[in-house]
Amino acid sequence: MNILEIPFVKLLNITQDENKLSLNENKTLLNPLGTTHAGAIYTLGETQSALYLQELFPVLQDKVIPVLRNAKIKYKKPALGTISANATCAQEKIDNFQKIFEKKKRASIEITVNILNKEEQIIAIASFTWFIQKI
Repeated sequence: MNILEIPFVKLLNITQDENKLSLNENKTLLNPLGTTHAGAIYTLGETQSALYLQELFPVLQDKVIPVLRNAKIKYKKPALGTISANATCAQEKIDNFQKIFEKKKRASIEITVNILNKEEQIIAIASFTWFIQKI
């Protein structure tokens, strides 16, 4: 499934430039303090982690059921204006996931996402643990 076609993602107007997602400045996403709502920031991070999973394991698309098992986010600075996200995962975690998945047809993997402001400063750091099971 195209990540950008998910109704909630479309509602927030999350956009994609190559492998990076962005949440464009929008007054409807502000909290009472005038900064981007924490829920919108979280959604950007979770969506970026899902996109990254699709990029890491394209051969598994439409052959697995991914379930977000755990998420943790630390907000470091107020979010003002357009924000973006990028995801990473250590190669050893990727290798370990593949080894377990090949053997058991299910495994978990943790994706780290940095949320950045337009100055490329980290405003939030999140980790998303996905449980993935073969259909």
